[in-house]
Amino acid sequence: MTKKQKIMGIRLVISAVFFALAMAAEGKVFWYWILFIISYLAAGYDIPLRAVRNIKNGQFFDENFLMSVATFGAIGIGALEEAVGVMLFYQIGELFNDYAVNRSRKSITDLMDINPEYANLLRNGAEEKVDPYEVEVDDIIVVKPGEKVPLDGVVVKGSSSLDTKALTGESMPVEIKENDPVISGSINLSGVLEVRVTRLF
Repeated sequence: MTKKQKIMGIRLVISAVFFALAMAAEGKVFWYWILFIISYLAAGYDIPLRAVRNIKNGQFFDENFLMSVATFGAIGIGALEEAVGVMLFYQIGELFNDYAVNRSRKSITDLMDINPEYANLLRNGAEEKVDPYEVEVDDIIVVKPGEKVPLDGVVVKGSSSLDTKALTGESMPVEIKENDPVISGSINLSGVLEVRVTRLF
């Protein structure tokens, strides 16, 4: 969760608390409306400000303008609880939407990062750094600690731990040994592996 999302979360909690207090105080004390106003401002003080800024930039009928009109209209007819409720739930929806978009963006970035740039091809007992496209099925490649596994294969020598969270979401490293399959995009965390390639890049 980003700093902006945390701040919004705090604002929404404060707004919800004052909204609950206002609902409890309505009809019992004459100043209950102050609690509604505090709740409204905590949740959505920035929405009317954005609407004004966007109008200056020629954007009239966006969601900020419509939310401002709806809530100010409710306040104007004395329906304070409706105005606050609409703003509060709108901002909660925006928070969840923002969180989902950021998660999706991070997932896409992680998938972009798993694309390997090279493979250590073992030829005549010597390692040669080549483009993964040049590696054939049944070739032997070497994967060193800290490197990405460039192609799918089976371990023929060595043991190690693999970080597969970008592929599977599993946060715990996976322990592998000889004859275990490995998936391209995994990150080798410890030992040196020799892998027989089973699938082209």
